[in-house]
Amino acid sequence: MSPLAFAATSRLARRAAGWLAQAALAPSGWGAAGRLVLLATSLALAGCAALPGQVERPVSYARSDVADTRLAQVAAASTPPGQQALSGFRLLPDGSQAIDARMALIRRAEQSIDVQYYLIAGDNTGLGLMRELRDAAARGVRVRILVDDLYATGQDPLFAGLAAHANIELRLFNPLPARKGGFAERVALSLHDFSRINRRMHNKLFVVDGAFAIGGGRNIADEYFGRSEPANFIDMDILCSGPVVAELEAVFDHYWNSVHAYPVQSLVGAGFDAAAAARAFDARVSDLAADGAPTEEDALGQSSVSSQLAGGRIDQRFADAQVLADAPSKVDTGGDDDGTGADETVSGATMVLIGAARSDVLVASPYFVPGSRGIEVMKEAMSHDVRVTVMTNSLATTDEPLVHFGYARYRSALLTMGVSLFELMPSDEHKAAETTLEAHGSLGRLHAKLAVVDGRRLFIGSMNMDRRSARWNTEVGLVIDSAEIAGDVAALLRNDRLPSSYRLRATGAGRIEWVAGSGADEVVLAKEPDAKAGRQFRLWLTSRFVREDLL
Repeated sequence: MSPLAFAATSRLARRAAGWLAQAALAPSGWGAAGRLVLLATSLALAGCAALPGQVERPVSYARSDVADTRLAQVAAASTPPGQQALSGFRLLPDGSQAIDARMALIRRAEQSIDVQYYLIAGDNTGLGLMRELRDAAARGVRVRILVDDLYATGQDPLFAGLAAHANIELRLFNPLPARKGGFAERVALSLHDFSRINRRMHNKLFVVDGAFAIGGGRNIADEYFGRSEPANFIDMDILCSGPVVAELEAVFDHYWNSVHAYPVQSLVGAGFDAAAAARAFDARVSDLAADGAPTEEDALGQSSVSSQLAGGRIDQRFADAQVLADAPSKVDTGGDDDGTGADETVSGATMVLIGAARSDVLVASPYFVPGSRGIEVMKEAMSHDVRVTVMTNSLATTDEPLVHFGYARYRSALLTMGVSLFELMPSDEHKAAETTLEAHGSLGRLHAKLAVVDGRRLFIGSMNMDRRSARWNTEVGLVIDSAEIAGDVAALLRNDRLPSSYRLRATGAGRIEWVAGSGADEVVLAKEPDAKAGRQFRLWLTSRFVREDLL
């Protein structure tokens, strides 16, 4: 099964667990007996799986002896005179260049590599990255890897084999108690600890030698880098240097030293043979095909990071930036009661950013469920003549139809308020010229998480504009104060993505039309694309059992 298909199956299983765990909240039509049956089923499935009680977590922090590394020298050479107090940024809209950037940084690392992701798949991209990390460790580089456990089903041996190599540590964040079996089985056997299943580390962060960092929306799997068939994600990363890197390293350290981070060796059970696991890992990655060459230029006319590193200088724009990061303890406490995010969370801070807009807001989010606070923030902004544009997936492109159903509840209200709504079309329904933002498979799915405010402030990070990110997931992101960088993102979205999207418009009586093209080429659809009656009924029925903040 491809990582994309596995992810879709996993999400369904996770939500099925949620339905069982919420048995006491079942509709009144089920009656007390029905609710008790569901609750008993979940308890019977829960079993006795438990996490280890005594776990050694050696504390470690970002290396300080990195000033003389080659990458530090490149970062210094890339910084214009007088701008050392600012941070450098380079957008990575192209998938092949985004993976090239990571590999090139790993190959030039001398002191440390810190990697934090929601998902590292066991496909060619994931295995290739892990092989490069192993090779860096063999040169003496300290490697720390932190992965959320939800999608790590079946990967304990792989991760433990990687961690069995010298200079490598790998920890799993908020692991499920059940370690054996497939995803659904692990979830079922962990239902007695449902809050652990539901609360995830969604962060994406990559830091090398304290000199360069990569943040943004991409996980580590084929479909995030244009390498998958039949579908790929349309995403965006950003390469950073300067003062912001130390702040991102501090975020990583906070998570790494958290009580929620379990060394993988503590989870594999008694009798673990480190030497055998290392050999098994080496055998698994030994025959991987070499990486293909990155595109010569991306949509912004940038050459690859590897070629620029070889030349000793990275082309970047320099600006002030703010790091936004949820605390690891969010998995204990969650967000505020209505799931819209307190101001100290990434979600809350982003709402403050949008609320401070004076002219326009452009949002791109694969999963957009604004909740009551989001609606109020946009309504308040629009009362001051702020233009608000939102781009998200259509039902035809989303990999989360239930989340899309949650978003659809807000469409009429958003359109009535005056929000401009765009939903991404399936790539086989438009003939727009291919760009580096275009997925290379037959289906492109939006995955970038971006907000441009007043044409000068950019949010980019791991956070979706939905209530799950607000309340349950931990997230990390950047707010960059740069008209040039924000303008590049807005141009990519407006020139490449919005023309490849349906434009929604209200027609009265709560009805909506989906408009493709413009002028003489305009096509108007009175019904939602891909909204088959049976599918819609199943989504409606399912939505009756899942709270909006659990979508």
